[in-house]
Amino acid sequence: MIRLENLSKIYHVKGQRKCVADQVNAVFPSGVSVGLLGRNGAGKSTLLRMIAGTSKPTDGRIVSDGSISWPVGFSGSFHGDLTGAQNIRFVARVYGVDAEYLVDYVRDFAELGMHFHLPVRTYSSGMRSRLAFGVSMGVRFDTYLVDEVTSVGDANFKKKSEAVFLDRMRSAGAIVVTHSMPMIRRMCTMGAVLEGGKLTLFDDIDAAIAQHEANLAAASAR
Repeated sequence: MIRLENLSKIYHVKGQRKCVADQVNAVFPSGVSVGLLGRNGAGKSTLLRMIAGTSKPTDGRIVSDGSISWPVGFSGSFHGDLTGAQNIRFVARVYGVDAEYLVDYVRDFAELGMHFHLPVRTYSSGMRSRLAFGVSMGVRFDTYLVDEVTSVGDANFKKKSEAVFLDRMRSAGAIVVTHSMPMIRRMCTMGAVLEGGKLTLFDDIDAAIAQHEANLAAASAR
């Protein structure tokens, strides 16, 4: 369970105030995959970062009774001078995971070949994302935070990534951000729509998608 209590997040950009969360109160149930929907710039990724603990709210708090992943696929914390394997060993120590297991899992999953033992600074953005997704799936969490992660790689890799993610969802929950409505329908049973700093939860994913599409249509009409 993840509970948002009077959660607010306000930015000031070039002298302008932007509110992406305005006194939000919501509960994401345990073991449920929730599709987080919203227009571009609504603050979906910011909300994920706050839930992950990598961005602080302006006000309010987030309470959880289980473990929460970093945003799945996030590669910003990798040390560029360390190899892929060395970075994974470091993550394993931080999260108390067997290092040999995690190295073997990510090496097989990410399909980086010889690059796995080269410094991460030599990787392309796609290679970094594949490494990051592999690490994310190799560490077990109660809730996974997912931000467009299965868009990485070719068709076969996307298919494999989605299959592994769905397997994890048999024993965990997730909050998923993606622009692909077919993917949202495959991955999620509940939905949440972020609009104008307000978050509305829907027990039915199709109802959430309908509200999101209505918000898009209204914005286009203005």
